[in-house]
Amino acid sequence: MTSQTAQSAALALIQDFYREKLAMMLRHQAHARLVGQYDANNTYQYIINREDVQLSWLSKAIADLGGGNPEPLEPPAVETHSNKRSVHVLFEEDAHGAHAFVERWRPRVESVTNARVKGTLQVILGETMEQKRFFEQALAGRTDLLGKRGDAAGPAQGAVLAARWVE
Repeated sequence: MTSQTAQSAALALIQDFYREKLAMMLRHQAHARLVGQYDANNTYQYIINREDVQLSWLSKAIADLGGGNPEPLEPPAVETHSNKRSVHVLFEEDAHGAHAFVERWRPRVESVTNARVKGTLQVILGETMEQKRFFEQALAGRTDLLGKRGDAAGPAQGAVLAARWVE
């Protein structure tokens, strides 16, 4: 394989990976608007922040290979869930989605020959498995997803707003 062909193949792979990771982040943003429990919502915010960083890494790799970022995606339509059982379904979907993403991409990432690109993709896969663990812990009813509060603070009360800006 010529270096130009290898570069084109790497670029196509990273762009595909970027598209899928962007779609995952958009789903997480939509789900975060439906999860009011403070600790679970904070976990979604953490995950979304990490995915934003991951997408910036992928954008840089795409640019370094001479490509442009894929077209923006439309946010997914997400059914409004209003009860605890329905939020449980969101956690299940996201845990399954993270697992499926890693299973789908791990073999393709292992075949990447560019060490920097391969290392970046492996880190993203590892962080995606961490996300899966967060969703599984939320399914189990855990609220200490990002750490434990001090005894004086006690458990979080109330819920977060679905919209970040209130007029």
